[in-house]
Amino acid sequence: MPAAGPKARVSFVATVGLILSVAGALLVLSGPLLGYGLGVAGLGLVLSLAGLFATRKRHVAGKSSALIGVLLSAAALVIGVLALSGQLWWLGTDVQTVPEFRTWLDTQFQGRI
Repeated sequence: MPAAGPKARVSFVATVGLILSVAGALLVLSGPLLGYGLGVAGLGLVLSLAGLFATRKRHVAGKSSALIGVLLSAAALVIGVLALSGQLWWLGTDVQTVPEFRTWLDTQFQGRI
């Protein structure tokens, strides 16, 4: 029976970076919390990059989590900057997306239910 080496462990930094990237993307897409979302997504990007470098070591897993975190936070930052500069009419700090979506849903299902 071959001797088992150390068990692979998931990088904590990569996991936290992924969590912050998801939170930042959701905050950016919320509209009024756009500025906070940019900050959280930026922190998620830094931690995901650090987690990506940490997975280069032997017996450290989590490369896919770090890559998803990098891509998601970069996309959130791009969308957030575009929204703040006025390039995205449907997203901004003064747009209430949830009430508008609820109104749209109500009009779609008004005569059907």
